[in-house]
Amino acid sequence: MRAILIIGVILLSAARLQAQDKSYVKKGNDLYQQKKYTEAAELYTKAVEKKKESVEGQFNLGDAFYKQKKYDKAAEQFSKIAESNKDKTTTARAYHNLGNTLLESKKLEESVAAYKKALLNDPKDEETRYNLVYAMDQLKKQNKGKDGKNKDEKKDKNKKDQDKKDQNKDDKDKKDQDKKDDKSQQQQPQPQPDKISKEDAQRMLDALNNQEKQTQEKLKGKKAKGVAGKPLKDW
Repeated sequence: MRAILIIGVILLSAARLQAQDKSYVKKGNDLYQQKKYTEAAELYTKAVEKKKESVEGQFNLGDAFYKQKKYDKAAEQFSKIAESNKDKTTTARAYHNLGNTLLESKKLEESVAAYKKALLNDPKDEETRYNLVYAMDQLKKQNKGKDGKNKDEKKDKNKKDQDKKDQNKDDKDKKDQDKKDDKSQQQQPQPQPDKISKEDAQRMLDALNNQEKQTQEKLKGKKAKGVAGKPLKDW
């Protein structure tokens, strides 16, 4: 039974509030009781068109929209009544239904505000008080869930940022190492021809001269033998 209080709306009857054209409202109420909410809304609309000040027509039209799950339209109707009506009882009921409508729309903060306004106009309304507690509890759970989600998202973001920093650092370290390797290769001494000391060079030169002298002597000996019997030419 308590759950009904949370999702239900209060329907005003023609007997309680005066209306210029009670026939539309009465017929609309009959259809409403038969759960023919679309047809009922059409008759309530006619009642409002005939007299815009018809609180009963406006109120019950909001109820019909609520039953059709047209929560935006229902909230608009209840808000109009709550903000313009001077009768505290009617205003309290309008805010009560507005709170229920916003609750169904998952607009918990607005729902809590509407219930509080209903209680300001009718502090003894236990149904509204119950619904207020329920809405506040749902809002608390919602906020707690958001906080947990935000923490997880922040933690995940921080991890991604850290991973990105680590990756950038690794890339930088790799580039720096590549530069060092390249520089090291560039600085490596190139192979140079073997150097010899002056002493070694002199010895090699002496050896070549000695070898050349021996070769010349051999050639002279061959010539002498080649011209045997003839005197050597004296230049």
